[in-house]
Amino acid sequence: MIDFALLRAEVAIHPYRLLFATVSGAHLYGFPSPDSDYDLRGAHILPASEAVGLLPKRETLEVAGNRGALEMDLVTHDVLKFFTMLLKRNGYVLEQLYSPLVIQSSPEHVELKRIARGCITRHHSHHYLGFATSQWDLFRKENPPRVKPLLYVYRVLLTGIHLMRTGKIGSNLIALNEDFRLPYIGELVNRKITGVENSALELPEFEFHHSEYMRLTGQLEAAAIKSTLQEEASCRDALHELLVRIRLPNL
Repeated sequence: MIDFALLRAEVAIHPYRLLFATVSGAHLYGFPSPDSDYDLRGAHILPASEAVGLLPKRETLEVAGNRGALEMDLVTHDVLKFFTMLLKRNGYVLEQLYSPLVIQSSPEHVELKRIARGCITRHHSHHYLGFATSQWDLFRKENPPRVKPLLYVYRVLLTGIHLMRTGKIGSNLIALNEDFRLPYIGELVNRKITGVENSALELPEFEFHHSEYMRLTGQLEAAAIKSTLQEEASCRDALHELLVRIRLPNL
């Protein structure tokens, strides 16, 4: 169970007003271990005097620490940087924005979620293909290879395929697998949650997952080709107008 009250208390001490803060990481992906830390992500709003001045701008703030037995990692970007990342086909910030595990919201957060639908393009497939490749490389280089990075490989691939097919962000591996019905996902998640994620994968098991990685990569590539998503983002003007209203509310 996520202690939302504790997480809200954590983000309440942020030095800037937050557009939103959500939970990312293993809790969002559907396979947290009992001792998994909390990855909190969001966007903050620099006041106009700091945003346009000559002093260094705190575009990204990161705070990590322990709250009792819980480890937390809070990372936020200023709204200008966050909006710019949205326009760069960054699936990671889309997942943060649309995370259903909301710690703090605002009317502008709700508006941004509506506008950001126009940021989603067919070319977001490149983000997920590249991310899956890097995760697989990390997995195969481990000795012995562990379950946790393998789950991240599958999570990334299924999220990308789902996005190409539906235009919707889905980050929870368990929920995604209700459509994909991959029989091994439940067993891998169980190994992660019950604390045996560091157990070694035997060679036949490794070869099977390599075959699945290649098969699902092909599915993502095919889904991108067939996708009816737009080629370019259509939300730049709307993001600009929202940013101006956030930064200069009395303009």
